[in-house]
Amino acid sequence: MTGKATVVKNAGSHFLLSRLPEWAPFPAVLKGKIRLSGSDSTNPVAVGDHVEYEWSGEPSLTHPASIVGVEDRKNHLIRKSTNLSRQSHVIAANLDRAFIVVTLYFPEIKLPFLDRILLTCEVYGIPATIVLNKVDIFKKEFPDELADFHRIYESAGYPVIETSALTGEGIDTLRSAIGKGTDGGVCLFTGESGVGKSSIIKALDPSLCPKVGDISLAHLQGKHTTSLYEMYPLSGGGFIIDSPGLRGFGLVDLKKEEIGLYFPEMLAAMKDCRFTPCTHTHEPGCAVKAAVEEGRISRERYNSYLGMLEEDKKFRA
Repeated sequence: MTGKATVVKNAGSHFLLSRLPEWAPFPAVLKGKIRLSGSDSTNPVAVGDHVEYEWSGEPSLTHPASIVGVEDRKNHLIRKSTNLSRQSHVIAANLDRAFIVVTLYFPEIKLPFLDRILLTCEVYGIPATIVLNKVDIFKKEFPDELADFHRIYESAGYPVIETSALTGEGIDTLRSAIGKGTDGGVCLFTGESGVGKSSIIKALDPSLCPKVGDISLAHLQGKHTTSLYEMYPLSGGGFIIDSPGLRGFGLVDLKKEEIGLYFPEMLAAMKDCRFTPCTHTHEPGCAVKAAVEEGRISRERYNSYLGMLEEDKKFRA
């Protein structure tokens, strides 16, 4: 027999599927080699993918279903390897929104890293919201830095939600942003290690735990698995995907002249540039450079753009 389901967990070569919006995960493995058209990613099947599967009898740990096909994605978040392997990795697919969790300090934020994630969301059409966690510390100790962060990203058009997983501040606002009811959709939580993604998820829904259904994590971890991508159902409706902490985020393949198109604040200004195309670096009559000088585009974001133009092998395989 055959069926269709959504990938809700990826642990190496093992998966859990569920026929969303029903939440009843069951195990599955890949049948043969599945390759997506035009993709060179290390994982042809990612959490959030809609897949076709086969099974004989009821799927179980000893007799898992077989994934035989992957449906076309409406979008996906992908990162390039930051080493020289030239490989890419799909973080999650078919997303309604990405929540990028950051902290000003502990760990200290790297704005170019955040900007790379935001740019990739723009490339693949994923609405993005920034979640600034641990604000119980920053409001007291770093109020000026907190105000600067809001200035940089809200002026670029990105919502910024302040949260504290410790005190519960902002959790209700975040829950409302995710959406309620069965139309809450699928949202991704991602960011660097140590920013508190898992703590925020547990604050959003205290009923969540490290297991999916009744299937032990130990059964899902492949021999060489070092990280897990997992979807959780929220008690108020909708689903969230938790991803391992990221240590690097290499850009997708973009031509240099395309990068500025995915900075929303630059896109709005560049229509007034004297020359087309314009790299926004040295050309006279550049409206983007003028907007930076006038403070309408933050210098921090512009510096991230310049860094992307000068991509080296550390960030572009």
